Amino acid sequence: MKMQHRLLFIISMIIVMLLPLTSLAQTESNETTTDTLVYKQKYGLRLGGDIGKLVRAAIDDDYSGFEINGDYRLTKKLYIAGELGTEERRITNDFLDVTAKGSYFKAGVDYNTYKNWLDMQNMIYTGFRVGVSSFSQTQNSITIFNTDQYWEAPFTDNTEREFNGLTAIWAELIIGLKAELFTNFYAGLNVQLKGMLSEDQPSGFENLYVPGFNRTYDSGRFGIGFGYTVSYMIPIYKKDKKVVVEKEDN
Repeated sequence: MKMQHRLLFIISMIIVMLLPLTSLAQTESNETTTDTLVYKQKYGLRLGGDIGKLVRAAIDDDYSGFEINGDYRLTKKLYIAGELGTEERRITNDFLDVTAKGSYFKAGVDYNTYKNWLDMQNMIYTGFRVGVSSFSQTQNSITIFNTDQYWEAPFTDNTEREFNGLTAIWAELIIGLKAELFTNFYAGLNVQLKGMLSEDQPSGFENLYVPGFNRTYDSGRFGIGFGYTVSYMIPIYKKDKKVVVEKEDN
């Protein structure tokens, strides 16, 4: 009888000792481990153009223009960027028929807010630019209305007058996106919110259009613009991008 009790005691002790080990093994099997993946990210110069201006020039007889744009990646999120272009726009209203013509340059930075997965290069970005334009205004005609038109018809002067050497400076806030359609080939669109800082006015009338800034309304200092771009990245070098992936061990 004593022998049986001893065997039962020994078996019970073995079971009690094995239970924590079983629980520990189960706990360890459910622990997560991390694995670090390393991918190469491209850094380089991206050059392109605004196809929106080319399409507009093709369908609007009163407009011509083109723009080239580019950016260079400095860090994981930050890019220096700029645009260079030329525009000519004719605008008519009840009083004036004028043509604005000139070139412009914009420079600033873009910040990518989009978190790409692995080696993707897409962008959802915000940016800032300072723009400078050098342009001329040509007054094609001007119409003067008499307050008492019952007696006198409006008088139109068709003498052409050109005002050269005009300049304008403005600032822009930009919101946009760029998506990689093929290897190193991108398409994008953006919206620009503009604020005029300073501008030269021609004698006798106000600027109705400033190349690079777009249309001005009733001496307003704010404007808006849109861009539809295609571009190609020229890779210069690559940097490692580390991605930490968590795995659950079963």
